[in-house]
Amino acid sequence: MHTLHAFWYWPPTTKAFLPKMLELNHGHIVTVASSLGLFSTAGVEDYCASKFGAIGFHESLSHEIKASDKDGIKMTLVCPYLVDTGMFKGCRIRKEIEPFLPPLKPEFCVTQSMRAILTDQAMICTPRIVYMVNFMKSFLPFEAIVCMYRFLGADKCMYPFLAQRKELMNNNEAKGDI
Repeated sequence: MHTLHAFWYWPPTTKAFLPKMLELNHGHIVTVASSLGLFSTAGVEDYCASKFGAIGFHESLSHEIKASDKDGIKMTLVCPYLVDTGMFKGCRIRKEIEPFLPPLKPEFCVTQSMRAILTDQAMICTPRIVYMVNFMKSFLPFEAIVCMYRFLGADKCMYPFLAQRKELMNNNEAKGDI
């Protein structure tokens, strides 16, 4: 059986399933990341870094599987924009832009992801404008990206969310002192 080079670095789920997939040359690996793994914003550096890491792992593993001639193992990377699950409740982009980029319904993300998996699509970004932002980031200078983020209100979109969390933390600390 062919073993891939960095086996000891794999996340536990991949470590559990990939060896049998390689043996059978069959399977599908899905990595759920975020659009914040393709481009970042202020205030959630740790979250963005973890998503960049997930995307980097996915891309590297994809290359490794292709290099090992395992064409029966498919890979799909899922990168949604803000999903309305409450996780980032309070996140706001510019109010004039919000009607065009509202938080996504979880059911929509699942439907889009399943369609991508079933059609062996390598990557799915929802909404599709995420592809354009990611593409523009690859050739525009950093300052142009900063201007675009400011125009969209994406540069500080997490600030209201972070302020709400801080207020909740302060309220919980105050309650604990009583």
